[in-house]
Amino acid sequence: MAGRGRRIVLWRHGQTAWNLERRFQGTTDIELTEEGVAQARRAARLLAALKPDAIIASDLRRAVDTAAELAALTGLDVTHDENLRETYAGVWQGLTHEEIVERHGEEYAAWKRGEPVRRGGGELETEVADRAAPVVERSADKLPDGGVLVVVSHGGTIRTTIGRLLGLEPRSWESLGGLTNCCWSVLGEGARGWRLLEHNAGTLPQPVLGDDV
Repeated sequence: MAGRGRRIVLWRHGQTAWNLERRFQGTTDIELTEEGVAQARRAARLLAALKPDAIIASDLRRAVDTAAELAALTGLDVTHDENLRETYAGVWQGLTHEEIVERHGEEYAAWKRGEPVRRGGGELETEVADRAAPVVERSADKLPDGGVLVVVSHGGTIRTTIGRLLGLEPRSWESLGGLTNCCWSVLGEGARGWRLLEHNAGTLPQPVLGDDV
């Protein structure tokens, strides 16, 4: 990494009706609720204070509309990329959490154990990282020293991307807790690569004092 001190903000989209119903969305194109739009507007005011240099986003509407709130405040254009979409989960998509456990319990349990599982006949988590992480890395490479990239994506895709960028083993990616709607995680550039500075944050990061000192 040529520059120093760059940051990547991975921002989950706002609330949708399927989030409220605990339905697995995957690549299904679901819109934000009114509360989801309000969440995006509140979060955008905070993230705009970071003075981002670039915004990239999934091309699914829930991410497009979330990113648009930050774009309106910063004047930045948003680059949309289908490789930042949520995990494709085949027949799981549209099912509630309870329905998945009831109908695909063994598959669900194997996934939770960290085994490579094509949930619903869809993508492996490593395949999601294979498509999403390079998009994030290429965009981060274009940042100036101290620059900030905002990535507007989805919970599963963000988790796998963080895992890949931190160099974690895929079976341990699940140890990264989920993201609340419209919350974000921050990766910062360190001497040995990317570091996780904030996870599932809803306020601006504070300086870490006395870290490893």
